[in-house]
Amino acid sequence: MNTLLVTGSSGLIGSEVVEHFGSQGWIVHGIDNNQRADFFGPAGDTRWNCRRLIATCPAFKHHELDIRNREQILKCVSELKPTMLVHAAAQPSHDLAASRPFDDFDVNAGGTLNLLEAVRRHCPQAVFVHMSTNKVYGDRPNTIKLRELATRWDYDDPAFTNGICEDFPIDQSKHSLFGASKIASDIMVQEYGRYFGLRCCCLRGGCLTGPKHSGVELHGFLSYLIKCNLEGRLYKIYGFKGKQVRDNIHSLDVARFIQAFYENPRCAEVYNIGGGWANSCSILEAFQRIENLSGRKMLYEYVDTNREGDHICYISDLSRMKAHYPNWNISKSLENIFSEVYQSWLKGHAA
Repeated sequence: MNTLLVTGSSGLIGSEVVEHFGSQGWIVHGIDNNQRADFFGPAGDTRWNCRRLIATCPAFKHHELDIRNREQILKCVSELKPTMLVHAAAQPSHDLAASRPFDDFDVNAGGTLNLLEAVRRHCPQAVFVHMSTNKVYGDRPNTIKLRELATRWDYDDPAFTNGICEDFPIDQSKHSLFGASKIASDIMVQEYGRYFGLRCCCLRGGCLTGPKHSGVELHGFLSYLIKCNLEGRLYKIYGFKGKQVRDNIHSLDVARFIQAFYENPRCAEVYNIGGGWANSCSILEAFQRIENLSGRKMLYEYVDTNREGDHICYISDLSRMKAHYPNWNISKSLENIFSEVYQSWLKGHAA
């Protein structure tokens, strides 16, 4: 029987992967120590999701481990010898990395190295999937020629008709310390593939979202924006006139791609995984969508200074993913995503 080990198993992607593979008969183990609560306070707490998985997924077993603890990680992997390891644990915030650089690098880079070495030593035939980020490209996407439309920025260069592909440069740009630590982990995953033959990939996520997301201001753009509207909170727009664009992908579609990769794994591959053009929206457009659903006007404040290393317009080119895995596609539209996050909030606040 196949065994899956998921790090960050109480988070958005981790929990989706747990449920997806658990429903298909896999034995699923999750590693999570609720570090998000330490990073982001009560709003980032994911214990609720851990409790939900334990209650609803019979094949799931939770492990209270910190991926920075090398000895415990080596021991865990040596005992489980998983068929596949999905690494979704991370410190995910630009702003937090600047104030806690050691924690950021130790989690993102050091924790990834611990897991890679554990797999190499104890189950080298396992498939290793690493949740990376489009922030490895730093602010270099902002050098692409843009045109300003009424509610969004758009690419004004035919080379980016399909969005940003995987050979886009990562050098000579500002990444934030978070982006730099994620580059370190991304390159290390690739190196374990090329040097040791590990079957692995880096998924450079765009805006990963869905109803299981504990969105906070410092991380979780779409879920946090929707939460602000529904709870009457003030949302702050940081620069770019609120026209900055993100492509949004539902966590289920990420889990579906991970399954496709497992069924036909490659060595040291890299994919830009996002919603593509069809699932892209700006902050202003996101305001309109949630206002149409909730009937509530968005309360917001505009801050002229943008966040360090932030992207003006980022849309993932999905061509490589679709070429390598033609049976995979985006199954959840932007409309589906907004509706699901909205309905999840209503359910959580029902009397």
